[in-house]
Amino acid sequence: MEGMNDDNMHGMMMHNTSDGGMNMTNHHKMMMHMTFFWGSDAEILFSGWPGTRTGMYVLALIVVFQLAFMVEGISHSRFMKPGSTKHVTAGLVQTLLHALRVGLAYLVMLAIMTFNGGVFLAAVAGHSLGFLLFGSRVFNKPSATVPAAKTSDLPPMSC
Repeated sequence: MEGMNDDNMHGMMMHNTSDGGMNMTNHHKMMMHMTFFWGSDAEILFSGWPGTRTGMYVLALIVVFQLAFMVEGISHSRFMKPGSTKHVTAGLVQTLLHALRVGLAYLVMLAIMTFNGGVFLAAVAGHSLGFLLFGSRVFNKPSATVPAAKTSDLPPMSC
């Protein structure tokens, strides 16, 4: 045991035996990728999902795209009127939106941590399209009532 390094222990599990000794068993588990790879054999967010079917993998990519798109939509949206007098209500709404945005952003981050190239591209595409539609000036005309510097109710993400 002392001569084995971590490379030899990869995929091995230690179990105590009834006589006080140690028993090593080899478990065949799916190992986590540490470099980007292409293919539909990835587990995204949940154990066993999307499985081995290509259709479920495409569905997983769509879900990651939508999560990233929603992060941008929430980040650049104005849900409250400027000059609102209900500060407590406005503060609670901002807090809930911030919590939702951070939670969705973490789900996207965890999905990207599968190191699957398709998942990465789906997340980047979702963030990009979301920013194009909600954050850029392409579709948003500046309003005279909203100051140019204040484009969202939420502070910028600090990742």
